[in-house]
Amino acid sequence: MSAGAPRRLGRRPGQSETREQILAAARTLFAEKGYEGATVRGIAREAGVDPALVHHYFDTKERLFIATMRFPADPSKILPQILEGPREEVGRRILREIMRAWADPESRAPVIAMLRSAMTHERAADMMREFISSAILHRVAGSLGVPPLRVEAAASQMIGALIFRHVLRVEPLASISDEELIDLLGPVIQRYIDGP
Repeated sequence: MSAGAPRRLGRRPGQSETREQILAAARTLFAEKGYEGATVRGIAREAGVDPALVHHYFDTKERLFIATMRFPADPSKILPQILEGPREEVGRRILREIMRAWADPESRAPVIAMLRSAMTHERAADMMREFISSAILHRVAGSLGVPPLRVEAAASQMIGALIFRHVLRVEPLASISDEELIDLLGPVIQRYIDGP
């Protein structure tokens, strides 16, 4: 290709190579522009591929972000499981799904790394806040018909408990079974959802 010729977009040889190129471009743009500011078109341009190819590999920007950050769970798959069943048990189901996502040390490592980054780097905090707010908290609040503040308070309770359990390993919280923790915190999360 001559120096002045435009870069050709579209499918490249090697699926995993193309996928990794898209992921690298997404990491760069999510870091520079945040979750809301990065676009599929911009990521495709950065990777030198057609936007349709980004959708082919990742379907949506949300799923691309999940893959980029190695997020342990896809909110679009978890939400239906949380909403299915009696409303009075939604607190327990939320906890069960969150704990399932955190159960494997390899799965939770990227989340812990993101949380640590968010505590010391403003850009990382912005990116996490944008994703968690739009992809998770506001979606859960809207689906349950509750104010976002209640869902945010419930999330802060759960994240705090999981940090005490898996990062700080505070006893006896670190050693009790998942079901014991669900029995302990499930009613608390349910109160956030149901209100006073």
